[in-house]
Amino acid sequence: MAVFSKILTMLRGDVHSIGQSIVDNNANRIYEQEIVEAKAHVATARQDLTAVMAKEMQAAREIERLQRDIERYEALALEALQKNQAALAGDVAGKVADIEAALAAQTRVRDELAGHIARLKDLIRGAEAVLRDHERELAMAKTTESVYRATATISSSMGSGGAKLMSAKESLERIKQRHQDTADRMQAADALENEFGDQALERKLAVAGIGAGPDRKAGVLARLQQRAALAAGASGDKPA
Repeated sequence: MAVFSKILTMLRGDVHSIGQSIVDNNANRIYEQEIVEAKAHVATARQDLTAVMAKEMQAAREIERLQRDIERYEALALEALQKNQAALAGDVAGKVADIEAALAAQTRVRDELAGHIARLKDLIRGAEAVLRDHERELAMAKTTESVYRATATISSSMGSGGAKLMSAKESLERIKQRHQDTADRMQAADALENEFGDQALERKLAVAGIGAGPDRKAGVLARLQQRAALAAGASGDKPA
């Protein structure tokens, strides 16, 4: 049971690590989405504000209407009194009192709406200021991330370029080695030819005095002179 509990704890830790890694890798996107959602809330608050302001305008118009009604009925009550219509004047006075009560209630509603409007405006102005700050921070974060990404790309390119240069150098060294191997083989072939080929045999014959050469020419000349001397003796050329 304890082992099973430890396994569950380990799995929860892995899930948390994976989740944290996802959050870290997508921090800018998440931050931007949060700003978008906050802007949507501010836009909704502005719509609510316009609705409250519209109600305040309606309340103000109703107050103006009630004030006109009060003035009208007060004028009628005065006229009734002037015509000795005390009972009628009393009825009109009651009407004026009802209108004044409605006016007082409508005034309270307007004042409350005005208070709500003032608070909403302050909240919206504050929220918009904070959003502007966050948008600047997001822009800076994106710029910084772009710089880091460009730096990593350049570093990777430089590393790849360095590796390619090393590979090119190795290729050149292999070419040089192949050329050197070819030259060595040619030199070895010449050495073998000198040792075992026809040229080697000719050199051996020359060393032994066999075959054509300067000594051979002298031998041929001496032999011809001897033959000439023998021919002269055979022809009778004797001394006196």
